[in-house]
Amino acid sequence: MNRGAVIGGGTMGLGIAYVMAQAGAEVCVVEPDEGRANQMWKAIGDAADGAVRRGKMSADQAADLTARVTRVTAVDALADGLDLIVESVPERFDLKRAVLDSAAERNPAVLATNTSAMSIDRLADGLPAPDRFIGMHFFNPVWSLKLVELVQGNATSDATIAAARTIAAWMGKEALLVRDVPGFATSRLDLIASLEAMRMLESGVASAEDIDRAAVLAYRHPVGPLRLSDIVGLDVRLDIARTLEAAHGARFAPPAILEKMVSEGKLGAKSGQGFFTWPEA
Repeated sequence: MNRGAVIGGGTMGLGIAYVMAQAGAEVCVVEPDEGRANQMWKAIGDAADGAVRRGKMSADQAADLTARVTRVTAVDALADGLDLIVESVPERFDLKRAVLDSAAERNPAVLATNTSAMSIDRLADGLPAPDRFIGMHFFNPVWSLKLVELVQGNATSDATIAAARTIAAWMGKEALLVRDVPGFATSRLDLIASLEAMRMLESGVASAEDIDRAAVLAYRHPVGPLRLSDIVGLDVRLDIARTLEAAHGARFAPPAILEKMVSEGKLGAKSGQGFFTWPEA
C-alpha cells in the first residue's frame, strides 16, 4: 500500500491516519473543520513525539511520519484510485452514506467504513462497487491496540477480504473476520460491559473509581469500562447503544445516566468531563 485516505479527523480518524503513515503510506485526511484539524495535527505530533521518547522510532522517523500526512477539506479533493479509503465519521447512517457515496466516486481499490455497529450491507446499498466495500473496525488508541475487526458484507469479494487482511498486517494489526451482524463481535462485548457499569454507578453500587478498579484488578482489563467510555466518547457510546437496542432489544438500551450526561455536554475526555474529570482536554 502506497497511498491512502481517511475521511474524518477525529479521534479514530487521526489514529488510523497515524498507523498508515507509520507503515510508510502517503495519507490524506479529509477534515473540513479547522479547529478539529488543528487538534488532529497536535495529536499526531504528540503521538510521534511519545514514540520517540519511548525509543520506538527516531526523531527523523517521526518527522517523516508526520510529513506523510496531509489534509484536504473535501472528499472530492482526494486523488483517484487510492489503495484504501477509510470512512471514519460519526455513527449516523445518513452522514456515513453521504460520505461513502462521495468516496466511491474516487474509485479506491478498497473502500472501508470504520463503524463499530452499523450494518455493512445497509451502508453498501447503492454503492457502485459493493464488492470492494468492507468494514474495518479499529480500536482506540489505534496506534496501541493491535486488533482490526474486518466485517464482511454479502457483496464483499474474497479479493477485498484478502486485501484488507494484507493491509491490516502491513499496519502491524491482527485481523479477525466477522459476519455483518449489528455490533459484530467486539462492540457487543464491550458495550454490554460499559452499560452495566453505568447502571451500577446509577444505582449506587460503587463509585466510578471502584467499579473500574474491579475490572482492572479482577479481570486484568487495561482500563475500566467507565474510563474507557470517557475515552471513546459518551456521545459515541450513546449512538452505538441506540443502534444495538434497535437491533437486539432492551439489553442494549442506554441508561438514563448516559443520556443525561450527553445532553449536558459531558462527553468524556474530549469535553473535559465525563465519568471522570479530564483536565488536559
